[in-house]
Amino acid sequence: MKYQVALQESEEGFSVWVPGLPGCVSQGKTEEEALANITEAVREYLEVAAENAAGMKIREIEVAV
Repeated sequence: MKYQVALQESEEGFSVWVPGLPGCVSQGKTEEEALANITEAVREYLEVAAENAAGMKIREIEVAV
């Protein structure tokens, strides 16, 4: 899966978040580190979401953008 991320540079490094996954944020001293960290954060976010959805009916939909 591909997700768009938003990066913001500051004096401390980079903040990064996934607009499509509320609360999925990370940071890093470099852009590369921030992107590696958000990749892991997305994996963990999706694992927790799947655990929370256990036992529920799951359906896929397609949305044209």
